[in-house]
Amino acid sequence: MIFDRGKLTAGYRPLRQISAADIQAMHTLFSGFYENADAATFLRDLSRKDGAVLVRERATGAIRGFTTVMKVPLWDGERDAIGVFSGDTILDPACWGDRTLKDGFTRYLLQLWFRSLGVPLYWLLISKGYKTYMLLAKNFANYYPRHDRPNDPKLQRLAQAYSQKLFPGKYDPDRGILDFGEGSQRLREDVAPITPAMRLHNPVINYFERCNPGWRQGHELPCVAEISISLLKPYLRKEQRKANSGTSAPPASEPAVDDDETAGLQQSGSE
Repeated sequence: MIFDRGKLTAGYRPLRQISAADIQAMHTLFSGFYENADAATFLRDLSRKDGAVLVRERATGAIRGFTTVMKVPLWDGERDAIGVFSGDTILDPACWGDRTLKDGFTRYLLQLWFRSLGVPLYWLLISKGYKTYMLLAKNFANYYPRHDRPNDPKLQRLAQAYSQKLFPGKYDPDRGILDFGEGSQRLREDVAPITPAMRLHNPVINYFERCNPGWRQGHELPCVAEISISLLKPYLRKEQRKANSGTSAPPASEPAVDDDETAGLQQSGSE
């Protein structure tokens, strides 16, 4: 079953407002695509997050995707900043190509940007699969690591700093990756494989695998992107057009955030 556009909705929910039934549904969906994704580990990781952006069917309320999120205080070398860390993230394959999760997450970022009163915002994510890195490369003007030009030293330092803060003892500065050791979560063999043709013809995928050759073993590539109002303006304009036409999106508190290449699995941020 492939969902038509408009049949899904997404919004942020604080952890305390996510029901036990929803958490069970989240784990069931997530564990279908990851090895070593037992319920205890999933619950432990979720308990450390602030909440999640949940994707639901409008008609039934069934969960079809999610991304867990956590705000992280940062120092970007110049002033205090806020990092938004994306943890476990998944979207039902029937919904791949749909923008609902991306829109819900963008709405969350936009609300946070307005509340932050000019404090710099950064998206923090760790990637064990190429789809996450492609999402970063296709949607952000300033991000780390870059496949197309030299890295921004400030963003590189931020990636190193949050990796060491959130995952003490797991960050390898020589390789620039997070290694959680044997038994860590990893994508199932048939999920998001990288073929020789993909390496040859897609420089983004080729770069990801060169940076993180151990992705099959669950190694994670720490990434960071700068969140600016110029990045959020297109979404804001879209929401204004919806409001003017009388079809505004549901508020982010409702239980109800690409390209086809990048709209499926994103990342698993296990701690």
